[in-house]
Amino acid sequence: MAYSSSSSSSRLLLKLQSSSQLMLRLSPFLASSPPPPSSSSISFSANCHVSSSAQSTLQQAHQRSSEMVALEYADLNLSYNLDLGHLRIRQHVNPLSASFSVPAQVPDWNQVFADPMLPLMVDIGCGSGRFLMWLAKRTPKKRNFLGLEIRERGISCLKMQYFLVQIVKRAETWAKDLALNNIHFMFANATISFKQLVESYPGPLVLVSILCPDPHFKKRHHKRRVLQKPLVGAIVDNLMLGGQVFVQSDVLQVALDMRNQFDEVEALKHIDVSNPAMLCDSEGWLLSNPMGIRTEREIHAELEGAKIFRRLYQKQI
Repeated sequence: MAYSSSSSSSRLLLKLQSSSQLMLRLSPFLASSPPPPSSSSISFSANCHVSSSAQSTLQQAHQRSSEMVALEYADLNLSYNLDLGHLRIRQHVNPLSASFSVPAQVPDWNQVFADPMLPLMVDIGCGSGRFLMWLAKRTPKKRNFLGLEIRERGISCLKMQYFLVQIVKRAETWAKDLALNNIHFMFANATISFKQLVESYPGPLVLVSILCPDPHFKKRHHKRRVLQKPLVGAIVDNLMLGGQVFVQSDVLQVALDMRNQFDEVEALKHIDVSNPAMLCDSEGWLLSNPMGIRTEREIHAELEGAKIFRRLYQKQI
């Protein structure tokens, strides 16, 4: 993705200043590198440069975020010569554009999973894939994991140099290095492809997560948000009895939008109804992350002092 002006880049970079706030998590759910740049600016694209002061701010924020992400996912022991950085700058894509209208090809589930009859978790907007790999490593013969990512490429950073990486390809390489045979990643528009993918899967669908999706702030762009009524219907229809839906966002308006859509579904009940141990605040948001691991975006947001708004639903009828 290319940023068109240095001013817009600077505004994005200044948002990356981090605080020292950290949050303990609960867990009930279960090197070669290029040389540093020699000039006083770093290039995002041919026509966009970042000032030295913004570079300093970015470097501090990146260092803090990188350290926290590395700590969170330390036991994955990823090959960091493949790790092109942890910094995420929001890159909105338009899922309604023609380039994303073609459904993803349904894979041969016997080829991508060692046991395609295992219960399936689908993470919509899986990003780098570390979150799913952490879960997959802990349940190697109990659950399969499918990561869907609409971005074919993303901005990554290594020693303050920025370039595009193939997100899904990198995630698959990491999964192969970890010898995980219960996880698969796909470049797919979930709005278009989710239904046919999960309906073709031979085992039960037990969990769907949508974590910090693109907010598409402008009202006229809300139709681009990943969670729309057809996707809600496809999730609920294919979810097994007792299956769960986990949603979260660091943007309140997006969290409320997802909450309102799932609250309307009669078959779903929030987890605190069936499990009073899952504590919520006065507004009904979960007080802790039920997955036992934070996503990279979640780590970055909390370092910036943002609140994470979470809901966990269970299918009861």
